Amino acid sequence: MTEQEGVIKFQLSYQQAELTAAADISELTAWRTLCVQLGMLGQHPLRYDNYGFGNISQRLPGTDQFLISGTQTGGKAVLTAADYALVSHCQPELNQIAATGPCKPSSEAMTHGQLYLLDPGINFVIHAHCPAIWHLANELQLPQTAAEIPYGTVEMAAEVARLFSATTVTRQGIFTMAGHEDGVVTFGNTAAAAFQVLAEYYAKALALGAEPNLWPG
Repeated sequence: MTEQEGVIKFQLSYQQAELTAAADISELTAWRTLCVQLGMLGQHPLRYDNYGFGNISQRLPGTDQFLISGTQTGGKAVLTAADYALVSHCQPELNQIAATGPCKPSSEAMTHGQLYLLDPGINFVIHAHCPAIWHLANELQLPQTAAEIPYGTVEMAAEVARLFSATTVTRQGIFTMAGHEDGVVTFGNTAAAAFQVLAEYYAKALALGAEPNLWPG
């Protein structure tokens, strides 16, 4: 693997604190657990040098703030309130994120934040790792970020903005990260909508002959 997972590349202003009463993690945790069971988030000794992979987030209603799974939490089968961060400000053009919570936000928080800023109709984002979809991105006619763009950076945020202006990503609700091994991002106005896109394209990839997300143990 060319990149180590979980490395925060943005400027982070972080204050450790308990999540606010408005931060309901129940739905977020339920969908993350499902993605873990499908091998699209988590941690596995045979994948990515045993680093955690994937993350998930949810907008706080009526704001640009969002809850996101914390960095270095991939090894946990089920997350608790101690494993999330609340991103209160995201400024991709300045490479800055402000967050509070029991732990620091995922290293992909900049990409999530950019999506929420680009479209107020997006309320849920899943960054999964699905080799089946990623390797067949061209055949599935999926928007892709440029291969030279690293994850979690200002450049990635700008690349996501380019996809929104130059491709059909808004309609499809999915794109792949060509420079981030197996990286697939889906989004929607609900958790179910974001997950449905992921499931549909996974099924399409399997129908084209891709190997399923099955690893021993």
